[in-house]
Amino acid sequence: MDRTYRFARRVATPLLRIEASILIALAFYLASASTFKTVTHPGALGGEIAFALLGAVGLFLCSISYSRGTAWGRSPAVLANLIAIGVSYFMFGSRLYITAIPLLILAAATLTAALLGYRPDLGKE
Repeated sequence: MDRTYRFARRVATPLLRIEASILIALAFYLASASTFKTVTHPGALGGEIAFALLGAVGLFLCSISYSRGTAWGRSPAVLANLIAIGVSYFMFGSRLYITAIPLLILAAATLTAALLGYRPDLGKE
């Protein structure tokens, strides 16, 4: 069981950082796309960019928690990936398979690693 815990913790850290990088790339894409197209709802676009950046910061902080072996990053990491699985479900409903499938795979892998990557009785190693 210790081997599973250690492996999951080692995997959770880079997966959370990959998710954070994807959110940063999404925020930059949305910001740059607004310079080439007419934005009909700039407030909504600004909100999406802000939440993408806040989510990226949160996921990066969760990855720091996993790299240090502390517990404070587990709950937000699990919640973020449960939300991502829900987003993937709605993408499947809209037939956006090219983004729904990778999102589902990444979120499920990160969720599994986040759930298995912390054991309160072991603490820091």
